[in-house]
Amino acid sequence: MAILLAPMEGLLDFVLRDILTRVGGIDRCVSEFIRVTNTLLPDRAFIRIVPELLNGGRTFAGTPVRAQLLGSDPTCLAENAAKLAALGSDGIDLNFGCPAKVVNRHGGGAALLEVPELLTDIVSAVRRAVPAHMPVSAKMRLGFNDDSRAVECALAIAEGGADELVVHARTKADAYRPPAYWERIADIRAAVRIPVVANGEIWNVQDAQRCRALSGCDDLMVGRGMVTDPGLALAIRGAATGVQDEAVTWQTLVPLLHDFWHLVCTGLEKRQQAGRLKQWLNFLRRSYPQAEVAYQALRTVNEPAAVEQWLLAHLPRPQ
Repeated sequence: MAILLAPMEGLLDFVLRDILTRVGGIDRCVSEFIRVTNTLLPDRAFIRIVPELLNGGRTFAGTPVRAQLLGSDPTCLAENAAKLAALGSDGIDLNFGCPAKVVNRHGGGAALLEVPELLTDIVSAVRRAVPAHMPVSAKMRLGFNDDSRAVECALAIAEGGADELVVHARTKADAYRPPAYWERIADIRAAVRIPVVANGEIWNVQDAQRCRALSGCDDLMVGRGMVTDPGLALAIRGAATGVQDEAVTWQTLVPLLHDFWHLVCTGLEKRQQAGRLKQWLNFLRRSYPQAEVAYQALRTVNEPAAVEQWLLAHLPRPQ
């Protein structure tokens, strides 16, 4: 059983990847997408999104990070994939699932699910461009407006030479509204001969168990559930193996919140810093009452110095 950390634009960036992989239970991360549009990107563009490339393609906890590319031109994607491979990415992941209107309007993300033959061309071009030992994976939704071509798209991706397929069990039209249609992943899994990973609406251990049962997938990708409950991957693995780790308590999280804040302050622009902490606290308050208290106290605070002062006064780092 493998548990992957999902790519989520504007949320699961290198800062949260660092912190969440310190908690444990995650086997691999996929980065936020790197947009490719008719140009070969400079090294700094890749490193800005995936600074783990400077650490052997791993988070500081040692978890591999696979860089994700988003675009629609096979040749351009292949050229950028080759450069990423040379920079030491754990592999190349291709985004065929982003539901953002601006991305879809330019023919990227989930819009590619309307043109299955282009999926094959993209995967084939990238597969040829990178070393044979380097994994090439893809992430797709069930479709654009409906799921009628889900199996066709999955077969097209597999035909292109993908080594693995993650399926987010909703269409673009479904966006992030519940439910996730995990049973449709089972249809895809029955049709393709490559490993399939199930993704979507996995918020707790019970969701993970139902997802595995309905999809038939051993491996899972989790996103917002991990942001809300950093111990989720450990709990899922414990339930599957019968060996439970200790729960990730608020006391366990406090030093990680300080580490998160330090990374935010050193890695992001000043205008982004308070918002990033409040964004994570907003998710954490679903699992921790103490996060609700912190979120309400900092909700209108935007000056990093004032945030720092509150953290030191109310959430001192344990000795």
